[in-house]
Amino acid sequence: MNPFVKDKKVLITGASGGIGQYIAIHVARNGGIPILVARSANKLETIANILEEKFNVSCHWYQADLNRDTESKEISEQILAEHESIDALINNAGMGIFDYFAESEWQDINRMIQLNITSLLRVTHQVLPRMIEQGSGHIVNIASQSGKMATPKSAVYAATKHAVLGFTNALRLETEYQGILVTGVNLGPVRTGFFDQADPTGAYRKAVDPWMLDANRVANRIVKQLFRPAREINLPVWMEAGSKLHYQFPGLTEKLLNKQFNKK
Repeated sequence: MNPFVKDKKVLITGASGGIGQYIAIHVARNGGIPILVARSANKLETIANILEEKFNVSCHWYQADLNRDTESKEISEQILAEHESIDALINNAGMGIFDYFAESEWQDINRMIQLNITSLLRVTHQVLPRMIEQGSGHIVNIASQSGKMATPKSAVYAATKHAVLGFTNALRLETEYQGILVTGVNLGPVRTGFFDQADPTGAYRKAVDPWMLDANRVANRIVKQLFRPAREINLPVWMEAGSKLHYQFPGLTEKLLNKQFNKK
């Protein structure tokens, strides 16, 4: 349990399923107040009702398509107007489509850029001044091990997550003396609905299934770290070790792991 979460308002994007849904559960379990944002109003309402009944906490939800910049801005403004404080922001919303860049549809490329980068920046840009005014807050950006170690068929996805990592690292330095904590979360494959869109053939999921992370455990790890300083959360540990090796010896690593890199 994390005693620092009790009575804290935690804004979670992409909260209607997968990691985001589990983060909401663990926030409520720790006595926090989840504020949920996603596209599916039905799913959000169901989750909110369950959390309120099971954990006896308030749970707020807002329907928005964060792929649309105007909706990102408007929903952020509405949340800020309705809540005096936002204690934590977990930028979890994201998507991926695995394909060779030359064969990718521009619409898919643009959607990944919009959701993974633009909406994350937009929501953070709206919420951060309130946190600075409060003199406290925690921003958690869900990036990816792909942002550290890119592989074939994920050129755009890796680029978006590399951007998230760069933004996270710079923002941490900008806000460290204003009472704001900033943490990056870099994950390997997680067993969620993410791959329904990213890997419709199921080939990649089948190849990496033995090593897939459990979304519930990932969410629990993230919530345990809320309001505690941490530069990064990296899971699984062995993949983070591989990314560090790749950083030091990129040519050698890409040669040795060529078969694994092409499992998509």
